[in-house]
Amino acid sequence: MDIDRIIDRSYTKKTPSNDFLKYWRVIRYFYKKKYDISTADLEMLLFLYSERYFSKEKFLEFDELLSWDTKRFDRLLAKKWIAVFRKNRGKHKTLYELSYKARRMLGSLYKKLNGEEIPETLQSNPLLYKNVSYTDKVYRNMIKEMNASIRQQRRLSQ
Repeated sequence: MDIDRIIDRSYTKKTPSNDFLKYWRVIRYFYKKKYDISTADLEMLLFLYSERYFSKEKFLEFDELLSWDTKRFDRLLAKKWIAVFRKNRGKHKTLYELSYKARRMLGSLYKKLNGEEIPETLQSNPLLYKNVSYTDKVYRNMIKEMNASIRQQRRLSQ
């Protein structure tokens, strides 16, 4: 057996079929900046995204896993991330749902995780402003690299 074939077989790795979380940190940072939302609040919205309607008790059940914040529910309600679906009537308790704003933001986030590029325009990307922090500049550069990688993968698949 040829040594080159052995080495080639040993060092050739299969590309993973699911690597959509590769840029999770970059995408999460972008959405936190764009929508002025904390990591814990974003994680809560991600949990609630698959829940059609939920009660405050269901909210608090998952909230136990997150950092301690007694005002999270009221803040998300006040900032219109959560909307009232049905008010308390008789023996029926109040039900909530994610607002249109939250569903659009999370839908867009999932598109980015599935390979859509993050916009590189001033109107839609707060990391492109001139007076941003050093960390914002680092993430801005990573977004540019990520977008270039996505474009390259698209070109190779065609």
